[in-house]
Amino acid sequence: MTKVLILGASGQIARWAVQMLGEHKDVEQTLLVRDPRKLSGHEPANAKVVIGDVMDRKLLAQIIDGQDLVYANLAGEVDVQTERILAAMQSKGVKRLIFVNSLGIYDEVPGKFGEWNRREIGQYLPPYRKSADLIEASDTDYTILRAAWLQDEDEVDYETTARNEPFKGTEVSRKSVAALVADLVLHPERLVRANVGVNKPNTEGNKPAFV
Repeated sequence: MTKVLILGASGQIARWAVQMLGEHKDVEQTLLVRDPRKLSGHEPANAKVVIGDVMDRKLLAQIIDGQDLVYANLAGEVDVQTERILAAMQSKGVKRLIFVNSLGIYDEVPGKFGEWNRREIGQYLPPYRKSADLIEASDTDYTILRAAWLQDEDEVDYETTARNEPFKGTEVSRKSVAALVADLVLHPERLVRANVGVNKPNTEGNKPAFV
């Protein structure tokens, strides 16, 4: 039995991942949400819901205890959230972490798209960069996923780039990122202490096609 804690479980990527992991009877999911009204209402049988905030140190320590893996899909003050998550994981001896981040935190996006991306979201990226730095400096068995611009196509089609490689493509479906997350939950030995970009192949351009 693999026990996974999903932080930010009502998010659009996480909801896909929850459904995918719901097909596996050897997985037990704990879903942390602030607002249960944002859940689909069709959560699988292997998922239980906890209502609360990732910033609640006491609650976070309680729900991390006994987990095999933590998957975080958060927004806002992700650097502060990351500090809380890492502290709780260390206190409970939980090592495996999957954390969805953003493209552009290393200025790794080349060309016209990189310039456009900086203009559009550059001001919001420092907390995401700090989050990645904190995770990489920790002793967790992490996987950081730097996702391209997200779209809602019902497809699984992605490729990855390493931390020191130029980012490829411009977009990726939320379902694709979720599929990669689910694969890592089911095969936790993959992409350990890796930091990868995630994009849909053959989507190069000056900006995402859907913008």
